[in-house]
Amino acid sequence: MTVEIVYETHSTTTDNEAGFATGWLPGELSDLGRRQARELGERRPGDGFAAVFTSDLRRAVQTARTAYPGGRLPIHQDIRLRECDYGDLNGTPRAHIAARRLQHIDVPFPGGQSYRQVVAATHAFLHDLATGRDGSRILVIAHSANQWALEHLLTGTPLEDLLQSPPAWRPGRRYELPGDWPAATG
Repeated sequence: MTVEIVYETHSTTTDNEAGFATGWLPGELSDLGRRQARELGERRPGDGFAAVFTSDLRRAVQTARTAYPGGRLPIHQDIRLRECDYGDLNGTPRAHIAARRLQHIDVPFPGGQSYRQVVAATHAFLHDLATGRDGSRILVIAHSANQWALEHLLTGTPLEDLLQSPPAWRPGRRYELPGDWPAATG
C-alpha cells in the first residue's frame, strides 16, 4: 500500500506581497491569501483526505483552518513541516535569500538551519506517515522548502537542482509514499 500526499503551499501572506522571506516568523495571510485559502477548501472540499497536516507556523495553520473550518477535516500541526529557518535573515527580502540558497544546502543560515536539515525533518515526517497512515490520502499544507524536500525525497531530484531552479508554483502537487518507505535521505 501507499500513502497519497497532496501538497499545497500556504496561501499568500503580507510578507509574500511585500517581497520578504518570512522563514520561521509566523507570517499573516493577506486578503488575497484568505481568499485563496477559502478557494482551496472549495477546490478540494475533502477529496477523500483522512487528515490535513500543516506546519505549525501561523500562515500555514491559517490556510488550513480557513480552507476547512469547524473541524470539516482533522488538522494536525507538525513542527517538522516548517519553512527553512533563515535565522538572522528571517524577514529579509526574498531576493536576498534566493541569492544565497545554494550556499546553505549543507551549511546553516547564520543562526538558522540548512536545506539539508529541512530534508531530514521532512524525512522524519514521511517516516511517521508511512508507518501510521498506510493506505490513506493526506493533504499537506506547508512551505516552499518542504515542497523541495518532498520532490527530493520522493522523486530523486537532486536538492541542488531544486534550489537552483525551483519548480514553478502550481496547486495540488501529488506524491506517492510507498509502503516500504523510508528510503535513505540524500
